[in-house]
Amino acid sequence: MQRLGLPDLIGRLMIDREFLTELVRDPAPILAEYELEAAERARILQAVKQAAATPESERARAVQAVLMKRLAT
Repeated sequence: MQRLGLPDLIGRLMIDREFLTELVRDPAPILAEYELEAAERARILQAVKQAAATPESERARAVQAVLMKRLAT
């Protein structure tokens, strides 16, 4: 079975708020389920850290914005 990658993670973040809440609360076990390069993992952790300081109602948009900006460059 093929492991999930970064596009899968981003896709789930966009549609599943509970998943995002869990990722912000404890990212390690969730990220372990995905095949990520070190740079990808670092970007996600950075986005999650920033999201933790964002009100929950705006958290999904904040994470998406950071990840899309980081991945586009």
